Amino acid sequence: APMRHLALLAGLVLCPPTKAAAQDSTRFTHADTLRGSNGPGRAWWDATFYDLHVRVNPADSTISGWNGITYRVLAPPAPPAREMQIDLQVPMEMDSVLQDRRKLTWRRDGNAFFVTLTAPQRTGDVKTVTAHYHGTPRVARRPPWDGGYTWTRDRSGGTWISTSNEGIGASVWWPNKDIPADEPDSQRIAITVPDPLVEVSNGRLRSTTPNGDGTTTFEWFVTAPINNYNVVVNAGRYAHFGDTLAGEAGRLTLDFWPLAEHLDAARRQFQQVIPMLRCFEHWFGPFPWYEDGYQLIEAPHLGMEHQSGVAYGNHYQNGYLGRDLSRTGLGLMWDYIIIHESAHEWWGNNISAQDHADMWVHESFAYYAEGIYTECQQGRSAGAAYIIGSRRGIRNDRAILGTFGVNRSGSGDMYPKGGNMLHTIRAVIDDDARWRGILRGLNQTFRRQTVTGQQVRDYISREAGIDLSKVFTQYLTTTMIPSFEYRVEGTTLSYHWANVVPGFDMPVKVNLPGMGSRVLHPTEAWQSLAVRSPQAAELVVDENFYVTARNAGAPAATGAGSRP
Repeated sequence: APMRHLALLAGLVLCPPTKAAAQDSTRFTHADTLRGSNGPGRAWWDATFYDLHVRVNPADSTISGWNGITYRVLAPPAPPAREMQIDLQVPMEMDSVLQDRRKLTWRRDGNAFFVTLTAPQRTGDVKTVTAHYHGTPRVARRPPWDGGYTWTRDRSGGTWISTSNEGIGASVWWPNKDIPADEPDSQRIAITVPDPLVEVSNGRLRSTTPNGDGTTTFEWFVTAPINNYNVVVNAGRYAHFGDTLAGEAGRLTLDFWPLAEHLDAARRQFQQVIPMLRCFEHWFGPFPWYEDGYQLIEAPHLGMEHQSGVAYGNHYQNGYLGRDLSRTGLGLMWDYIIIHESAHEWWGNNISAQDHADMWVHESFAYYAEGIYTECQQGRSAGAAYIIGSRRGIRNDRAILGTFGVNRSGSGDMYPKGGNMLHTIRAVIDDDARWRGILRGLNQTFRRQTVTGQQVRDYISREAGIDLSKVFTQYLTTTMIPSFEYRVEGTTLSYHWANVVPGFDMPVKVNLPGMGSRVLHPTEAWQSLAVRSPQAAELVVDENFYVTARNAGAPAATGAGSRP
């Protein structure tokens, strides 16, 4: 997703990293639990297919339609209620829910409808309920961050509509099981819009049907599992052009949908897509959705990682709205939204977190991918410089890891700090072939799956052959930056880790005058090393490690080669 906290990041504010993450004092509500947990109305069934049909009415900003929810019974629902939770947010209204042509009753609890099923629900059964609904969907106040529907016009006055709803959830505009742990195996998206609008959603366009009433239905189909929040409506006066990539898994179709008035600019700017895809396929493995293709669609907001239909709103310029968030100049060599949002096709769409508390799995890797693309463009040192430069934007305000079961992600530091955590782990492993194998292996091992952050952490440790559990705990759950403290007395260098979680033992590379580069293995306990040079106290910690350094024998001197 696009970088949050832009105002702070653009100003590159650095907060002192001297304390553990503050405890989340938010008082979560019953509604938060219904939204974010796999409760009794959800746990017994697995969504396998969504058949979504929506009529969009820009004249009065309303929508209406239905969603056929096909599901597999994992275990019979708990008696006596036999309830299914279907999510649809206020102010949307449910009209009816049917199964086997029978209308069902429900009770509404805020944004959740608990539907009472009358037919037997036996383990292994595959059944369908159809939810009919209508209403005026929530208007996106600050899309894409504060999401919903965007009703606007292009520069020439044409109607332009889009949806964006990562944090608030897909149920802001259509009824579904709105929890990230359960993705349908495939989905139809049939959107009806007034003529002459063109509507673009995810996957491939199967049919375009004029309805004879001044509207046209565009039927799209996604053949792979998809996050609910990735399902998208884009309607406007779009132009189209295409290309293909001879990729690792064969021929990948590329479809581009700019507004007609921006066609020439798009033909120039979107040339970045093919080198980006080649770079990411090399590092992360084949593009995950060859059967659904890659699309880049102009949107009236900054951008989002809508699966096989990436939203683009960076105004056909490089950087992040023309800015380089790393302040190295390197971020102006490419278009932030094309690179970052497309990286989510691997990190977030292919591998999806089961709970928003683990959104670092999406955002830390996608941010790190920006450095990877810089490396593909200009070499390894440039890629490293981009990630290291981004440290200026780390706030260290609260933990990256969010709160589980209540749809609450952690700090926006999951972007630059999470990316630097991964860059540090690469430096710890110190074997680029193995690191690339880990990144590709993650995308293969967890291909098209929802995962926990712990699964990702365990996989990296196992494949690295290094126990990185304390490293993940340090960077994900605290605001403390490890401090490499040292002092030199005569011919003895003493050193240890401070400002760390108990048991933190991350190795670190240090350049020692007269001794060259050495990998040290500090712990919280002081250790010693014989040194020869009287300038040993001028040691420099490799800046690829996201740590600070302090000469404990000379407090007034920094002795630090790395930037915090």
